[in-house]
Amino acid sequence: MRFTGRVDAPPADVLHEEILRPQFEKEARTLLPWYVLIEKVLLLEYRRMGLIDDTQSAALVSRLNELTPEQITADPEGNMSDLAFAIERYVQGGPEPVPAAWHVDRSRNDLQACAQLLYGRSQLAALIESLVGLARAAADRAAAGVDLPMPGYTHLQAAQVVTPGFYLAALVEESLRTIRQMRATYDAVDECPLGAGAMAGQQLDWDLPRMATLLGFDRPTRHALMAVASRGWALRVGGDLSAYGVVLSRFATDLMAWASGAYRLVDLPDSMVGISSSMPQKRNFPVLERIRGRSAHLTALHLDVAMVQRATPYANMVEVSKEAGSHLNALFAQAGSVFRLTSTVLAELRFRPEQMRDACAGDHLGGFRLANLLTLRAGLPWRHAQVVAGRYIAAAVDAGRSPGEPDGPLLRRLAAGYPVTEPTDLLTEAFDVDADLASRTSDGSTGPDAVRRLLAVQCAELDEHAAWGRHRRSATTSAVNAVEDQLRGHHVV
Repeated sequence: MRFTGRVDAPPADVLHEEILRPQFEKEARTLLPWYVLIEKVLLLEYRRMGLIDDTQSAALVSRLNELTPEQITADPEGNMSDLAFAIERYVQGGPEPVPAAWHVDRSRNDLQACAQLLYGRSQLAALIESLVGLARAAADRAAAGVDLPMPGYTHLQAAQVVTPGFYLAALVEESLRTIRQMRATYDAVDECPLGAGAMAGQQLDWDLPRMATLLGFDRPTRHALMAVASRGWALRVGGDLSAYGVVLSRFATDLMAWASGAYRLVDLPDSMVGISSSMPQKRNFPVLERIRGRSAHLTALHLDVAMVQRATPYANMVEVSKEAGSHLNALFAQAGSVFRLTSTVLAELRFRPEQMRDACAGDHLGGFRLANLLTLRAGLPWRHAQVVAGRYIAAAVDAGRSPGEPDGPLLRRLAAGYPVTEPTDLLTEAFDVDADLASRTSDGSTGPDAVRRLLAVQCAELDEHAAWGRHRRSATTSAVNAVEDQLRGHHVV
């Protein structure tokens, strides 16, 4: 049986070898289960409309259940090297005759759009769950470092006393923001394209809301053209992953610096490090370089999705439906790999408390606090207090005086005209590392109690996101089971 009366020749060898066969094999690995599920939902609709009876339906289901990637191949003569045609031809090759009405009023366009979205949606849900795991790993390490003072850096210079717990809580917060965005993307694209046909809708009385429900979608797509012309869901998912990849690259850069011999603030166990082939003293951290490098792929692959779609007509186009998604598998795989690697690094990350504290104590990180104390205790105007604090630190550095060696008379001279009583005690208080850390009490600050409060809120939100993930997996399984139950039960709901 021919597939078309308009074109007399099968696809040319060059098309088969360069385009159709690679695409077929990729889709057979990733999309075949979704195509089969869609075919079963269509069968339920044909049965509901009285176009196929229960016996015919059972025979078709039996044939569909046999389908595996190994049983179908890209065949220019037999199926035009197209997955949808291959499924159709396989079913037609069964022992029972195929009803005449099977696939009446159907198009590949909404079929493939639906299969792609089912696959993409499942990958998105899985990545959300992986990101929840990453955020939990960050939260666990943050909780272990809430009380450890370390330098916080701005412009690559030591700036203020913070803690690794405070720093990693920022990664948790960034991850939560991305999880919320990814869930919003999931909700936005949770609509079923099936029933749109080629572009203008269909002629039979298809029950679009029912098909959407059977496939586990929240709702059908409201516009037939949008259903087949848009791959906006891929743009949105890619954008979410790209933005988070940028975030991870920055955290990886910090960890690379802090694990280096110049800082020695954090470390990883031997099982997570690399060696030099010629310098036996070295412990390298290539896993962090991998994370930073692979996070760049997320942006590149998102850009690929966008560039292939841009400036195309708003219709079902091979550029949009096939080429724009040709690297989505790689995008999902790279994201999953980056998430797993980062989660492992976070779980294995070791802090170096002594080095962290020494780095704080060896620098005048209490300069901001000194200015505050000069204003609050001695009445210096804030900007003047900043000048006095800066001059004191500059003089102390020039004299080789550490923060732990206060020079009260010097501070009194610099603040002449203001009642700076007990300047030595004031300096001791300003540059005390633990006191500086404890003085941060505002919500969201590096103060240990503030970080603990934030982590408690973050962990509660992570619990909610984890519950969402479990619910989504359960809902997907329930939808598939409901289709099978209806097919076996010979009843239509």
